[in-house]
Amino acid sequence: MQLEGVEEVVILGTCNRTEFYCLCSSNLEKDLLTWVHESSSIPKGQLDKHFYLHTGEDAVRHLIRVAGGLDSLVLGESQIMGQMKEAWQHAHDHGGIGRVLDRLFQHTFATAKSIRTTTGIGAHPVSVAYTAVTLARQIFGDLGQQTVVLVGAGEMIRLCGQHLRDQGVARLEIINRSLDSAQSLATELNANASTLDQLHEILPRADILISSTGSPTSIINSRDIKAALKKRRHRPMFLVDIAVPRDIDPEVGRLDDVYLYTIDDLQKVVDENLQHRTSAADAANSVVDKSVQDFMRWLYGIRASRSLKRIRKQSHSHETELVERALKRLQAGQDPAQILAQLANTLTNRILHEPTQRLREAAEEQNYEILKAADWIFRGQSESEEE
Repeated sequence: MQLEGVEEVVILGTCNRTEFYCLCSSNLEKDLLTWVHESSSIPKGQLDKHFYLHTGEDAVRHLIRVAGGLDSLVLGESQIMGQMKEAWQHAHDHGGIGRVLDRLFQHTFATAKSIRTTTGIGAHPVSVAYTAVTLARQIFGDLGQQTVVLVGAGEMIRLCGQHLRDQGVARLEIINRSLDSAQSLATELNANASTLDQLHEILPRADILISSTGSPTSIINSRDIKAALKKRRHRPMFLVDIAVPRDIDPEVGRLDDVYLYTIDDLQKVVDENLQHRTSAADAANSVVDKSVQDFMRWLYGIRASRSLKRIRKQSHSHETELVERALKRLQAGQDPAQILAQLANTLTNRILHEPTQRLREAAEEQNYEILKAADWIFRGQSESEEE
C-alpha cells in the first residue's frame, strides 16, 4: 500500500467488511477513499455511503469489539479472530506493521480471548445448523461412534455436515434426489452419497438423521421409522427436520426411542441462546472499556516519551553549544560570573523560544485546550500547593 502519511497499516477483509487499520501522520480519510477507488477500479463515489471512519480511541474500541465478536452479523461469532490474525500476519510479513499496530493487535487478541473466556459470549450456538449438532452431542455424547444421515444437499445440510465433521462423527451419509449434488457434497465432507430411493435401506443405520429438502410433502413417515427401529432393535434415533414444509411426518415424534426436533424447536433454542449472548455482550463491553483505556495509556506514554526525547535532544544541543562558547570565554580570562549568568539566560531563552511561540499562536487561535494543558504542565509546585 503506497499512501503518503501512512506509517503502519493492517488490511482486514472478510465476507462483509473491508477495514484499514492505519497509523497515520494526519487525517487521510479523503486520500484513503481515493486510493481504494483507484486501486480497485470502483467508480468514484460508489463507496461513500458504505464508508465509516474511526480515529484514536474510537478506532481502538472498534477493533477490540470486532475481535470479540461484538460487531459481527452473528453476535459472538469467533471466525473473525482467525481472519484478523491472518491480516496481522500478512502485514507483519510484508513490513506493513510496526511497534504501535503490533502492540494494538496483540493487545486485541488477548482481550478477545478474555471476553470469550470470562463472559461465555460464544458458548451458546445461534445458528440452526450448529444447534442441531449441539443437541445431537447432548443426546449421544461422543459422536465418534455414530452414523449420521443427511437428507438433502443444500446450504443448511452442508453446514450441518461441516459441524458434524468438526465433532469427529464416525460415518456420514448424504442422500439426495440428485445423485450429482449428493456426490459433490459427499466429496467435500468425505461422506457416502446415495439417492432418495435408497432412503429405506439406509434409515436403519441412522443414529442421527437431519433432513432439509425442497419436497412439498413428507418423505419420511411413521411406518418408515418403525421399520428402521425394528432393524435397529430399538436403539434410539435422533431426527431433526429443518425443512419447510416438513420432511418428517409429525406422527414420528410419538414413537418410542425417537427424539424428533423441528426447525421451530431449534429456533426457540437459538432465540434463547441469542438472549444469553446479548447478556454476555453487556459484560463484554466492560472488558472492552478497560482494555481500551489500558492501550491508550500505553500509547500516550509512547507519545510522551517521544516528546521528552525531542525536548531533551534540543536542550542538550543548545547546552553543548553554549558550554563550548562559555569555556572559550573563560580561557580568554573573561568574568566567570558574567559568563555563567549569560549562559543560563541564553539557554533558558532558547529552550522556551519555540514553546512560547506555539502558546502565542494558540492564544491567537483561541485554542484553549492547548493553553489549559500548557498551564498544567508549566505550573510550579508552589502554585499547585496554594490551590
